[in-house]
Amino acid sequence: MSNMTPRRMRLSRRRNVGDGFPASVRRGHRLRALGGVSVGAMLILASCSSNSATPSSTTAASGGSSGGKAPITIALITSLTGPGADQFLPGPDAFTARIAEQNAMGGVNGHMIKGIIIDDQTTQPTLAIQDALSQGAFGIVAESPLFFVGAKIPQQQGVPVTGGSVDGAEWGEQPYTNMFAADTGSVDPAQPASTLAGKFMKQHGGTIIGAYGYSLGGTSKSGAVNATKSFAHAGGTTGVLDTTVPISSVDFTGDAIVAKQDHVNAVYPSMGNESNNALVTAFQQEGVNPNVTLLPTGYQQSVESSPAWHSLQGTYFASMFRPFSAPDAGTEAMDAAMEKYAHFTKSQFPTFAEYEAWVGTDLMIQGLKMAESNPTRPNVIKDLRSITSYDADGIDPTPINYSTVFGHYASPDCRWYLQAETSGFKLLSPTPECGTWLNGS
Repeated sequence: MSNMTPRRMRLSRRRNVGDGFPASVRRGHRLRALGGVSVGAMLILASCSSNSATPSSTTAASGGSSGGKAPITIALITSLTGPGADQFLPGPDAFTARIAEQNAMGGVNGHMIKGIIIDDQTTQPTLAIQDALSQGAFGIVAESPLFFVGAKIPQQQGVPVTGGSVDGAEWGEQPYTNMFAADTGSVDPAQPASTLAGKFMKQHGGTIIGAYGYSLGGTSKSGAVNATKSFAHAGGTTGVLDTTVPISSVDFTGDAIVAKQDHVNAVYPSMGNESNNALVTAFQQEGVNPNVTLLPTGYQQSVESSPAWHSLQGTYFASMFRPFSAPDAGTEAMDAAMEKYAHFTKSQFPTFAEYEAWVGTDLMIQGLKMAESNPTRPNVIKDLRSITSYDADGIDPTPINYSTVFGHYASPDCRWYLQAETSGFKLLSPTPECGTWLNGS
């Protein structure tokens, strides 16, 4: 049985954190990732309207013309400023590199690709989508934590959208059949838990879990909730489930004290990298020494030189994409392109955002290739939906069948695991570990 801790100490801290959103949103109005703009999303946008600006755009390198055919414009919509920037800022490097690699091979069926990069400022996805379409974007690569707020626009206009299902359930909900998640294949709107995280934490000595997510809802909140369900399935109990964290919060002293009182020895923060790292640091400072801490994101090189690296020693990181330390054809192609076009060094490896942007762009290019010499949006959507096995040449852990996956997650649920050590990230196994989806969870 869950031994759920009350919010006694956490609420005082929440009231004092200026997260830039209305109090009604902070206190738990869950944002549902539905087709239209939810009431919560409208509140978010209204709170930012006083300083909103037209999303900026930058043209990515696209090479010269090929055979006189018109170039095809693809827009990357992501968060380069605002609360989501700490997670998504590196993404454009991979978007640009994948396009440059394709253009160096002559483009797609005689068409060069023109890439534009649009900053949605985290809270302005609708303006960003409108900006992309006004600049003639044929398709959109979405890597945005609030893309669902404006997703109705490309759906109604029949615009193909590829990218990462990092924001919400619209990737698997009707009528959004124009959307193709290059990471999870689709999204199950029921957002079931997987056995994977709970099994891993239980195997590494966890018995009482503390899970943490942002109050905005979406994948952060569901990730924390599902971690407790997964852990319960593995035989553990819940000490703390806190889904009231303001977006980008870095104040977790109160949470650490509560976790210590509740004997939490398995920690799962389902937030952005900055918040996750701050939580781990606060726990260490307050003398909380869990048997296992598992971060679903954050496996990236910059953390090795960050102030949090010392506190992160021994922490486990999950990667939904193949690490460069377990190379295959897909990682080698990405590595070569990133070295050539994004100035990667031989020892560098991608961030989560760079992986997401790479596979999202690659999937869009596959759709363009299949549509042959004169692609139309309906044809690209139809052709993408006909793909029966896509894994970005092995970068994804599981082949995705887009003809059947809509409304479900790709199965099984697999991840690679790494552990932070003094010398860097240690890969536990070149073979990903897999779990199953808990229907009805």
